[in-house]
Amino acid sequence: MKNKIPSNVKIIMKKFIENGHECFLVGGCVRDMLLGLAPKDYDLCTNAIPEQVEKIFHKTIPTGKDYGTITVMIDNEGYEVTTYRLECDYDGRRPKVVKFSNILKEDLSRRDFTINSMVMDIKGNVIDYFGGEEDLHRKEIKCVGDAAQRFKEDKLRILRAFRFASRYNFTISDEIYNAILIDNNISNLSKERLREELNKIIVSEKPSVWLIKMKHFGLLEQIIPNISKCYDFDQHNPNHNKDVFKHILSVIDNIQPKLELRLAALFHDIGKPNVFTIDENGIGHFYSHHKESSRICRKIMIDLRYSNKEIEYVSELVYYHMTRYEKLRSSSVKKFINKVGIDKLEDIFKLFIADRVSTKPPYDFEEIYRLKFECEKVLSEKQPLNIKDLDITGRDLINLGVPQGKDIGIILNKLLEKVLDNPKLNKKEYLLDEVKSLFK
Repeated sequence: MKNKIPSNVKIIMKKFIENGHECFLVGGCVRDMLLGLAPKDYDLCTNAIPEQVEKIFHKTIPTGKDYGTITVMIDNEGYEVTTYRLECDYDGRRPKVVKFSNILKEDLSRRDFTINSMVMDIKGNVIDYFGGEEDLHRKEIKCVGDAAQRFKEDKLRILRAFRFASRYNFTISDEIYNAILIDNNISNLSKERLREELNKIIVSEKPSVWLIKMKHFGLLEQIIPNISKCYDFDQHNPNHNKDVFKHILSVIDNIQPKLELRLAALFHDIGKPNVFTIDENGIGHFYSHHKESSRICRKIMIDLRYSNKEIEYVSELVYYHMTRYEKLRSSSVKKFINKVGIDKLEDIFKLFIADRVSTKPPYDFEEIYRLKFECEKVLSEKQPLNIKDLDITGRDLINLGVPQGKDIGIILNKLLEKVLDNPKLNKKEYLLDEVKSLFK
């Protein structure tokens, strides 16, 4: 059975052939098609030079023309087409010299992994010079040629090996591991690149497997410096049967593979070693570790160039991950909702539960589920949560003769305290009477 190539891609390939050039699908799309997965995009390679590509097609974008890449537009969809090329004189990330080639095998020989070095012709036939299809069947990540040389050319390939292995649940070849042992320095890679590879690894099916291997090869602490303090850190606490790092890994594995949640799990206890104390009974304590972990989380995420929105969301989940209310007064539940934010409420409970199942059994979820039930009750009944929900406004207070200024806010907050405890009091007539009584 031949692999199905989208019609727009075939149009591009056919135009190259009609103009006397070669053209193949290449890289990730071929890999995914052979795995029975739908590719996210379709990249092509050709022996036509960029100027020839621009002449063949009416609408093109010189995406990376100096490196041989032209984006061909078909029906408002872009398809990257890259001229066969040879690369040399690398700086540890990119080649300083790019030479165009007319030979397909030369182009494929410069690629990172065998599973990414296959091409497919317009009829769906696969050309595989380096055993990529066999490695797909064996579920193994192997480099094209010498692994040490591939990594010397581009250090990002080290992390890409872990990323592909984590995505497809493949193994990594001994040659790759041996090459990493020789040189594991990824400190010169851009923060954005480190972030993107980390993101893809931690949302995989079983991130702990790969984070442990990255720790073993000295890679993880180069991305997250503070994490090394958590390695083998004994908590000396009867509620925990794992060291801090293993506990973190367990929380990551036990939470939904949503990026913000996995990041919160990664950072939620990272500050524990900094605040550790041990009492006279030999019991370990980590007072205010949620604050320290949130501080470190924010610092690392800023360093890795996460967006402000991601930083705020994740660091707040970390900050509130220890929140518990044993005596569930109505006002306490509402203050919890206000502090965490309605948008993060579902995620904070997922973090609570993943954190709890990563401690020493037996697990007690009663407190968590009770708080969750009370929060859902407040929201379903649309009970007032903040000043804007009051049945009275600052204008009403001014009309009663309250001077404009901070007194308005103070009075509204006092009224809110009463309403949080008893939502039935949120009636304009009652609230106006309360204001009047304050000025008697």
